[in-house]
Amino acid sequence: MIAWATAAPAISAAFLASLVEVVEAFTIVLAVATVQGWRPALAGTAAGLGVLGLLVLALGPVIDRVPLQSLQLVIGVLLLLFGLRWLRKAILRAAGIIALHDEERAFASETASLSEAARLDATRRNWIAGLAAFKAVVLEGVEVVFIVIAVGAGRGLLWPAALGAVAACALVLVIGLVVHKPLSRVPENTLKFGVGVMLSAFGVYWTGEGLGVAWPGHDLAILVLAAMFLAIGLSLVPLARRPRKIEPQEMAR
Repeated sequence: MIAWATAAPAISAAFLASLVEVVEAFTIVLAVATVQGWRPALAGTAAGLGVLGLLVLALGPVIDRVPLQSLQLVIGVLLLLFGLRWLRKAILRAAGIIALHDEERAFASETASLSEAARLDATRRNWIAGLAAFKAVVLEGVEVVFIVIAVGAGRGLLWPAALGAVAACALVLVIGLVVHKPLSRVPENTLKFGVGVMLSAFGVYWTGEGLGVAWPGHDLAILVLAAMFLAIGLSLVPLARRPRKIEPQEMAR
């Protein structure tokens, strides 16, 4: 039986990462439904989910055939690169160097793009709208599939990680369908910061496992690594902030 202390980090990482990705995909699907109706939106979403399902079925047997230590090393390096990319962007956004992701702006942009196709015939409009929903689901879903596999493969945690991802999908869909608007109040950069920390910690842990490192405390080392990445990330935010320019009139005062 899997211990909660072992499963909790995998579930949390998969849940938070999936929450971010599903919010972004839902924003585009909702824009499609608003402009063109739910039929092409749901058709594109269903097709995207079908592609993701085939991807999972194809990857499953391949992963089982890869030697465990090699799998740990490859996934560890990829997961570390993936996590550091998220963490870097979250730090830069928190420091004000790059703009925060705005779901309402993304919704407006996608709606405007789809509205430009209004002069086309109904069949072509439906195809364009369905394709937009399909692309959003596949692009964001591939990242979710990768994260679930990365944090769960080789340790018997695929189902707990998948459970975290499914819970995030269900939460976003329920809230989104109830409020019927972009989930702009979701603290997306905070979530990305946390996901970057967790994925980076998993990446270091898995890389060490692949290289034969004996971690003190075994899986509990992931929490220590996460705390280290969190402390480093938070300390880098004020260092990355650009100093405010002093206007000449202020210098004269």
